[in-house]
Amino acid sequence: MLNVKLLRKDIEYVSKKLEKKGFSLDIQYFSNLEKKRKLLQKNTENLKSKHNIVTNLIKHRRNINQDFSNLKDEANIIIKELLLSQKELKHLLEKIKTFLIHIPNLPDDSIPNGYNSKDNIEINRWGEIRNFSFTIKDHVDIGNELGGFDWKAASKISGSRFVVMKGKIALLHRALGQFMIDIHTMHHGYLETYVPYLVSKKSLYGTGQLPKFSTDLFHIQLLSHQNENDNYVLIPTAEVPLTNLFQNCLLEESKLPIKLVANTPCFRSESSSYGSETRGLIRLHQFEKVEIVQIVHPKNSMEKLEQLTTHAEKILTLLELPYRKVLLCSRDIGFASSKTYDLEVWFPSKNSYREVSSCSNMLDFQARRIHARFRSKIDKKNYFVHTINGSGLAIGRTLAAILENYQQSDGRIKIPKILQDDYMHGLKFL
Repeated sequence: MLNVKLLRKDIEYVSKKLEKKGFSLDIQYFSNLEKKRKLLQKNTENLKSKHNIVTNLIKHRRNINQDFSNLKDEANIIIKELLLSQKELKHLLEKIKTFLIHIPNLPDDSIPNGYNSKDNIEINRWGEIRNFSFTIKDHVDIGNELGGFDWKAASKISGSRFVVMKGKIALLHRALGQFMIDIHTMHHGYLETYVPYLVSKKSLYGTGQLPKFSTDLFHIQLLSHQNENDNYVLIPTAEVPLTNLFQNCLLEESKLPIKLVANTPCFRSESSSYGSETRGLIRLHQFEKVEIVQIVHPKNSMEKLEQLTTHAEKILTLLELPYRKVLLCSRDIGFASSKTYDLEVWFPSKNSYREVSSCSNMLDFQARRIHARFRSKIDKKNYFVHTINGSGLAIGRTLAAILENYQQSDGRIKIPKILQDDYMHGLKFL
């Protein structure tokens, strides 16, 4: 969430920044709330002061054995007014908080202004796009012919937009996740972390998925309970549990940066993806993803975003998959993000690139929601950390890209060299 002090200090500036993200800030509504808050806060403080004065007078008269019954009556009247004022102030502060949690993060000055993906800026490309001397197939047809995908079985047990993988394709899927984890832990310094797949709504508010994206989530409620507080939600990404590990934490500055990685299933209802491509592994309700998260010092968070993005890129270069790096424009970045790079891998069947990783700097937006801070070594004050996260990578989409880019004229699929011995038991082809 945004720093409320920034809105109080320069709401016009905040409003103009948010317009770049396509968000219209209700300045009048916030101004009215602020006027009421100032009055209530002043009234509450005055009543506290009055109550302290009367309480001290009562103590004084009691000590000198003087009657203080009239003061006691006055104190009772003041305390009733104070409690009422405190209650009104608390209710008003909740209104302000509700207003704040619906406001997205401010876009960084370094990103382009724009309305959609056409306004994104391509930073660079890597890898040679292969010229095929035969008719290419998409990953769905390849997987079907190899007997690795069973869409009917998945539909029978779960419904549409699920997949059952079998045999060597299932092995390759598992191998990719292990490979990614190994690279990030052994070469990039991340700590492998196992996290719950069910989280509380509070955790989803903390990372910004709630309240805005409630319909994109799978909500779980135990049949034996009707209490709303017992609700769980399946994680849409490991970003949620990994970031919330630092909920209400005060870290030592020397511990920063903290780098975590997890391989988890991700669950998304994709209710907002109407009209999007839903064939194959691109947009499933359940998929696996390796997520990398950094908890960093505010002074170098943009530098750390660049670093984290190169960590995700390294997976693509090791797999020798052509890709491009794209800087997202102001209306294409996520609700909680201030700056985002997308890594898009080449799909021959589409003759285009498809996102396989999104790497974002949230600044202190999530940290304010989860109250994650660090203590400065210099001034001993507490400050909010910055949070950075990215896919390193989405496993299903990476698998799909391998099937398409490594297809052979005889129908076989070549295994990327780096996976053959250590992860695929010496297997060179599917």
